[in-house]
Amino acid sequence: MTAQLLTTFSSEINSAKLPKHVAVIMDGNGRWAKQRGLPRIEGHRRGANTLKEMLRYCKDLGIETLTAYAFSTENWGRPTGEVNFLMGLFERLLQKELREMEEEDVCINFIGDLSPLPASLQDEMRRSIERTKNNQGVFFNVAINYGSRHEMIKACQAIAEKVQQGELASNEIDESTISQHLYTSSSPDPDLLIRTSGEMRLSNFLLWQLAYSEIYVTDTLWPDFDSEQFDLAIESFQQRDRRFGKVKK
Repeated sequence: MTAQLLTTFSSEINSAKLPKHVAVIMDGNGRWAKQRGLPRIEGHRRGANTLKEMLRYCKDLGIETLTAYAFSTENWGRPTGEVNFLMGLFERLLQKELREMEEEDVCINFIGDLSPLPASLQDEMRRSIERTKNNQGVFFNVAINYGSRHEMIKACQAIAEKVQQGELASNEIDESTISQHLYTSSSPDPDLLIRTSGEMRLSNFLLWQLAYSEIYVTDTLWPDFDSEQFDLAIESFQQRDRRFGKVKK
């Protein structure tokens, strides 16, 4: 990370009102590459570097959790070459960055249906989780082969199984029950969702968890999203009046 990212925080940011959990939909890698006459994979490479910088910046700011939408269940429909590149990129990044994540006190977790992923990538994921599980500097959720509707279906199936087995009564099911059966059960719901590239949709991402998150959309493409852009998102968040459906007296 550059010295600017390490030392420059916006004077407009109130450190007492930071979001505890930020989620990001990292959109625009392909468009960034196309605008520059580059293959789409170059956009993904640059996007991976941006994510690394943002993770460090969250740690420097004191944001406790970052959740990044890396690969959706729908992304399997992309060209085979691009999908294969992304799988290889994820694996190489884990191999290359694991020691640094350990040193920087990052605790990494993966959310989604990991079973269809290449076996070698799954091995690297398990290794990364095990070696960083006691770190407390920043909690990093990577959503890979993630789809929120699929997640909720799996949660409903698990709850139904408990009811069928007599472990749970149907009238005991509440919001907490559902939250505990989601991939994100170990994290609080996001306070802030950031989506880059100007798209105004959730794209099947954290549909349950984002119920009362503040949403910030920027036209900036993800590879160009830097600390100044992140500061703008935090400043916008801190100007919101978060009532959670209630009326202030």
